[in-house]
Amino acid sequence: MRTWRNIRLGIRNLMLHKLRSMLTMLGVVFGVASVVAMLAVGEGASAEALEQIRRLGSQNIIIHSTRPAEDEGGSAQRVRMSIYGLLYDDLTRIQETFPEVEHVVPIKQVPKEGRLGQRTEELRVVGTTPLWFDLVQRPLIAGRTLREADMNTSSNVVVLTEYGARRLLATQNAIGQTLRLGGDAFEVVGIVRSDDADAGGIQTPDDRVDAYVPLNTARERFGDIVIQRTAGGQQREMVELHRIIARVTSTDDVERAADGIERMLQRHHRRQDYRMDVPLALLRQAEATRRTFNIVLGSIAGISLLVGGIGIMNIMLASVTERTREIGIRRAIGAKRRQIVGQFLVETVVLSMVGGLLGMVLGVSIPALVTFFAGMPTVVTMWSLALAVGISVSVGVVFGIYPAFRAANLDPIVALRHE
Repeated sequence: MRTWRNIRLGIRNLMLHKLRSMLTMLGVVFGVASVVAMLAVGEGASAEALEQIRRLGSQNIIIHSTRPAEDEGGSAQRVRMSIYGLLYDDLTRIQETFPEVEHVVPIKQVPKEGRLGQRTEELRVVGTTPLWFDLVQRPLIAGRTLREADMNTSSNVVVLTEYGARRLLATQNAIGQTLRLGGDAFEVVGIVRSDDADAGGIQTPDDRVDAYVPLNTARERFGDIVIQRTAGGQQREMVELHRIIARVTSTDDVERAADGIERMLQRHHRRQDYRMDVPLALLRQAEATRRTFNIVLGSIAGISLLVGGIGIMNIMLASVTERTREIGIRRAIGAKRRQIVGQFLVETVVLSMVGGLLGMVLGVSIPALVTFFAGMPTVVTMWSLALAVGISVSVGVVFGIYPAFRAANLDPIVALRHE
């Protein structure tokens, strides 16, 4: 009852000076709003990148073939054969050496022109196995994906992306159409959606111009040598596999398996003609960066709250001076020091709490406006709201203690004589 009476008394005293109370709260309002808004912008900026990294698969290890540095700059020669990259033997060794690797998907890429009637489109033919569609999960729009039977019989079947199907097939019925890739005819058996985003520096394995065919078919029809015509002549390169994706049974084993695969490749490759990406390591690094980013943003915004708290203390000290005679009367009629302390503390906490709530509303509105007008993703988390309100209450208590004790320690006789 006494606490509730002190709260009512504190609110009544604050309402006697509405403008001054509002101006005192402004520091807390903007401080809390900046905390909520800056954390929301920081969360939104990192959330999208983290989601893209997760889509790469936290249990996956992606190994790429890369042209060695010493092979670069050979365009002056009219004809050049560059042999590099991952081998079919690497695929076999990974499958047989690492028990924690549950699936391995080989990928061979060949640029080919796709032709259907009068329509043409430059495609990236991807020779792979049916497991590709388990490791790189994308929605199936029509038909089916590749099957083991297609692999065993080296069938001329192709699965297009939605983009490729729209470019080549337009409004025609896609499934069952015959598509020419280079000089060979392939039957379109399915259409999948693609996701060719860049996730934290790692390109997603698929592309919107992909055309998926069985790996055996790609080897037999297109071979391992790709000829690229340049202004100075031709450039030939021989790459057995362009990528290998290995899925590990558990995220706990990913880094150990990645280290083992790295050592194995170093033993069997005389040159650095491969690169390894581990999405799990990238994810952890991105999450650590996000935490640091949030701490920095929260600290910067916390300075505004500090300034707001100093403003509250300043106003309360002025209020103690103004109400010295009132304090003397209360002490003379029997009020104890702790009641005087409670009265002033209630006023500062009410100021900071109301300011915190108004700041929270403003802080939630700012990210919404940023998203609406600038298109930037923002995420307002519950913990950021709780943190902002908690800090605002703490500011009220911390910066209200000194004025409250100063009021309580006034000598009643001196206070009654105060004019």
